Amino acid sequence: MCDACVIGAVKERMLSRRDFFRASAAVGATAAVGGLISAPPALAAGHGSVMDLTHTLDADFPTFFGVPGISMNKKFSFDKDGFNLYEMTINEHTATHIDAPLHFSADGISVDEIPVGNLVAPLCKVDVAAKAAENADYQLTPDDLKAWTDANGEIPDGAVVALYSGWAEKLGSDAFAGRDGEGKLHFPGFHPEATAMLLETGAGAIAVDTLSLDHGPSPDFATHYAWLPAGRYGIECLAGLADLPSAGATIIVGAPKHRGGTGGPARIFAMV
Repeated sequence: MCDACVIGAVKERMLSRRDFFRASAAVGATAAVGGLISAPPALAAGHGSVMDLTHTLDADFPTFFGVPGISMNKKFSFDKDGFNLYEMTINEHTATHIDAPLHFSADGISVDEIPVGNLVAPLCKVDVAAKAAENADYQLTPDDLKAWTDANGEIPDGAVVALYSGWAEKLGSDAFAGRDGEGKLHFPGFHPEATAMLLETGAGAIAVDTLSLDHGPSPDFATHYAWLPAGRYGIECLAGLADLPSAGATIIVGAPKHRGGTGGPARIFAMV
């Protein structure tokens, strides 16, 4: 086949693929309502929709240290180079992200070593939003966990136990990080006693809709130091928990896979 014919054939295939993806995107945009979209037919039986639990990552997203967690430098532009490409610098623990065991231990597994089977799990949502509304420094307690199990049964093996405090709705305001005049942070987290209680179960991960597994003013990161060295992982800054049931959803954790990483931004969603 002549060179011109090859080029023509390639262009034709590219255009047809472009039209296909444009059509698919249009269908997805029409179906989407607040991050909730109709589930594809191949979705596991018993789940009818998919909910995005991931915040959009940008330089304005609050971080624990108060500095931007990502920078993007455009290296190539479509107008000049025929394609777009950014070079990114990212703090691993920015926006919706994973805490690997290595984050708070000398020799724990890195984020790329988390078994993929541990990243698809039953989701247990423990709702403490009313208590957190009265106390920004609220810590989820063993009593909160007992109330959940009384209502929903035992925590399943491999489950992700998520603290829902309502903090995701504060994103965009100073209340999300709650940094006071002395630089201290204020937001809910897991009480070390609740963490110890969960370590006696088969739960595989704990998650929060705040900046840290520990509550904001924690002086010692006791929950981090108890949970992560035990070989289990954490998730911070979840979105969308308000719209999920207390039990019955399945969480899919799209963990990053860079060698030796202590964690990293992740695309996370739930099948409901």
